[in-house]
Amino acid sequence: MTDLPALLLDFIVRHAAWAGPIVGVLAFLESLVIIGLFIPAIATMIAVGGLIGAGIIEPVPVIVLGIVGAILGDWVSYALGRAMGPAIYSHRWLRGHRIAFARARLFFRRFGFLAVLLGRFLGPVRATVPVVAGVLRMPQISFQAANALSGLIWVPGLMLPGYLAGTQAAAMGFEVEYLLPLAVALCLVPLAGGWIAIKLFSRPRQRESRRP
Repeated sequence: MTDLPALLLDFIVRHAAWAGPIVGVLAFLESLVIIGLFIPAIATMIAVGGLIGAGIIEPVPVIVLGIVGAILGDWVSYALGRAMGPAIYSHRWLRGHRIAFARARLFFRRFGFLAVLLGRFLGPVRATVPVVAGVLRMPQISFQAANALSGLIWVPGLMLPGYLAGTQAAAMGFEVEYLLPLAVALCLVPLAGGWIAIKLFSRPRQRESRRP
């Protein structure tokens, strides 16, 4: 186990008390603008769900801190977009992701509140929709309502497949080391779903031009 998710999982197994803070930080970074594209949070969080199912770590601190981290991450991204305005798209750290921001703008203009609510579940726009919401001056109350609701659903929902797998693994006597490959396999499902959804949402609406 040499990659980062595996190292994190191994550390959590050895130091269960750190599971909550680690998941909180991962959820926070996963939700930050662009940074979330490079953080291996999803596979690790699914695997942590497996550890919960296997009875190795306590669920409450992990879920609570994960939700707090996810909400704070989107909040910071929204605040940056609101503070910097459209200039944020040209920032030297972000200018290479203009296509991602263009998709997020299209997604947000079409769906508004739902874009923030559902964007967390769609990998290609998760790290960009909150920024776009801030740039386009989405009302603070509306954004935070969608942000909090999506965070409350996202963290437990992400851990649920791992939890179910961990419960079965514990019942069948499998070792913890098998949870990470299972987590990676499970995370392909939401990633594929997110990719398909973005392709559908990004298609331009066709206007009928038939003459009677």
